[in-house]
Amino acid sequence: MINPSISIIIPVYNAALYIEKAITSALQQPEVLEVLIVNDGSTDGSDEILQSIASTTTRVTLLFHPQRINKGRSASRNLGLQHARGTYIAFLDADDYYLENRFSGDLFIFESQLDCDGVYNAIGVHFYRDATLEQQQELALYTITERIKPQDLFENLLLGGKGHFSIDGLTLKRSLIDKVGFFNTHLVVGEDTDYMWRMALVANLYAGAIENPVAIRGVHDANVFDNPFLYQENKLRILDSVLRWSANHGVRTTRLDLILKHIWILKQKQENSLMQDIKYWFNLFLRHHNLMFSSLSIKYFPIIRYRQKLFSFLYQK
Repeated sequence: MINPSISIIIPVYNAALYIEKAITSALQQPEVLEVLIVNDGSTDGSDEILQSIASTTTRVTLLFHPQRINKGRSASRNLGLQHARGTYIAFLDADDYYLENRFSGDLFIFESQLDCDGVYNAIGVHFYRDATLEQQQELALYTITERIKPQDLFENLLLGGKGHFSIDGLTLKRSLIDKVGFFNTHLVVGEDTDYMWRMALVANLYAGAIENPVAIRGVHDANVFDNPFLYQENKLRILDSVLRWSANHGVRTTRLDLILKHIWILKQKQENSLMQDIKYWFNLFLRHHNLMFSSLSIKYFPIIRYRQKLFSFLYQK
C-alpha cells in the first residue's frame, strides 16, 4: 500500500475555467497527502468552486493571504510551502493538470538515489486557444533532452541548449527548502526559473521521465507561457536575482563568473554608451556586497573589459 507523502501546492488567481481539473488530477494520485490551494484574491468565481471541492475531502486545504488580497504566484507558493506537511513537495499551476502515475517514478528515484534532492520530468502542452502547427510542435514536449549529471545541470539550464524543465514536472524533498529558501516575490515573470536555477546550484536534481510527459501545461490567451519576448525582457532581472542569492550562499566563483558572463552578453545587446555601462555595473556590484571587492568586479568592470579599445595606443606593437 502506498503511503501518501506528497504535498501539492496550487496558487489560484481567476482560474475558474481550469481549477477543478487541476485539483482532480492531483487528488487522483495515490501518493498525495494533501493539496494546498492558495486563493490569491480571485474575483471570477474560483472561490465558490474551491469551497465546494474542499467541502468533499479533508485532503484539500484552502489558504488565503491577509484580507484575501492578491499577492502573486511567488507569495502564494511561499504560503503553501509554509503550510506543507509532506515529506515531498510538488507544484501545479491552476490551469494545468497531472497525468496518471505522476509520482510513481519520482518516488522510485528518491528511494534508489539516496543523495537525490529533487526529480524533474517532462511536461506536455494543451492549447485552449488556436495555435499554429509550428507552435504546437515547438511546445510539444518541454524538457531537458538528455540525462545530465546533477553537478552539470545548472550550466546546461543557463545555456538552454539541452532544454529546460517546468515547475509542474518537479518533485522536491521538503528539506531542500532549508537550502534554497522561498520564491523571490520581486519577480513577476520567471520566478519559477529563478527558483529552479537556485536549486540546480546547490542540490542534486535527477532526471525522471524526460521522454514522456507527466503533466500538461495549459496554454490560453490569459497566460504568458509561450511569450518569449516577455521572458527575454525579464531575463536580466532573473539573472540578477540568481547572482544575488548565489553571492550570499557560498556558490563557487566559477559559477558566479558564468552568471556574470551571461549578464554581460545581454547588456552588450543593448548597445549602451560606456557611461551607461559603467553606471550599470557599478550599481550591480554595489548591490552585491560580497562581489564588490572581488576579482570578478574587476574582470567585468567596463573600463577593464574595453581596455584594448579605450587604450589602444598601449597595445600597439
